[in-house]
Amino acid sequence: MKNIHIINGPNLNLLEKREPDIYGKQSFEIFFTQLQQSYKVKNIALTLFQSNYEGAIIENIHAQIDKDLIGLIINAGAYTHYSYAIADALRILSCPILEVHISNIYSRESFRHVSVLSSLVKGGIFGLGLEGYRLAVEYLLSQNL
Repeated sequence: MKNIHIINGPNLNLLEKREPDIYGKQSFEIFFTQLQQSYKVKNIALTLFQSNYEGAIIENIHAQIDKDLIGLIINAGAYTHYSYAIADALRILSCPILEVHISNIYSRESFRHVSVLSSLVKGGIFGLGLEGYRLAVEYLLSQNL
């Protein structure tokens, strides 16, 4: 079985309630369950961790070190723009990392234009809504045929 881990940062537990004009009207839990089931039949295990706390995200990254991941997908939310601690934790991983954002961070407020994670990741998907996660999974699978 191939394993892909997804980490979501602050406020992503409030999708469908938080600014639905920006983040959509579907909960991440429902989306993730559907995504997980669609890949389970292909022998792909998708796991998810979400936290509003920086330290918990860092600890979860540390927990992935010895796991047999073909990739990690991270949407660090607002931590994207200033958490050098999360960036440092990501440096520890040897698997490919993709950065995903539901909204286009480059078309929003100027502080969102900076990602301290981007120099550490293989690539990023911005502004394609929840579909960005599926595209990230597809990319990781295409690199692990």
